[in-house]
Amino acid sequence: MQSRGLVDFHCHLDLYRDHARAVRQSEEAGVYTLTVTTTPKAWPRNFELTKSTQYVRAALGLHPQLVEGRAGELSLWEELVPKSRYIGEVGLDAGPRFYRSFEKQKEVFARILRVCAKAGEKILTVHSVRATKAVLDHIEEHFPPGRGKVVLHWFTGTAAEARRAVDLGCYFSINNEMLSNEKRSSVVLALPFDRLLTETDGPFTQVDGRPSEPSDVGLCVRGLAALTRQSEEAVAGSIRDNLRALVGDS
Repeated sequence: MQSRGLVDFHCHLDLYRDHARAVRQSEEAGVYTLTVTTTPKAWPRNFELTKSTQYVRAALGLHPQLVEGRAGELSLWEELVPKSRYIGEVGLDAGPRFYRSFEKQKEVFARILRVCAKAGEKILTVHSVRATKAVLDHIEEHFPPGRGKVVLHWFTGTAAEARRAVDLGCYFSINNEMLSNEKRSSVVLALPFDRLLTETDGPFTQVDGRPSEPSDVGLCVRGLAALTRQSEEAVAGSIRDNLRALVGDS
């Protein structure tokens, strides 16, 4: 399907071989792309490449998987917050490789949420690997309603956690990997459609043996259309409407 007007709300354009080319391709394809960063030191270059684009925006991040070695950059992250409406990738990761930094991750994430709440009108894309409950606990405690919006990226929580996230006002960004089997797609099917966005999480997902690009998000739209028995055009339109609601409500 045509890529123009599709939404890739979570992609790491600065991790592609040619960062500037990746931004240019997203812009030319007309895909509404949020390019996330993993450290605040990476954000200025991302901002420079996207400050004049129509379709691409840069998010200011401090990835939980990097907190053990990069927690000292939190002060730089705070300095840059006024310059970016979009925050990410941030969150928590309790997977085996990163669990030893989990307590520090929680400290950093709590601080990020409090700073964003104070600033207001921030839109966060949040990582929650094996840590959905802890992420939701943090949002409930440190990010009051009306102070911004949270999008749970690649959500893998339970049905009960999904309901709690909805009650907290969260959105969910869905990629094609989440539709790859019945168990995964059942999680997606349980989410309210008016809270869904699409993503690639490129280059960490692949299409035909190459890193996914924002224009590949049409595969996710196709999968959602099949899952919900709608046309691809209807799904794409609903996702755009959800993006407008997200950006307009925060």
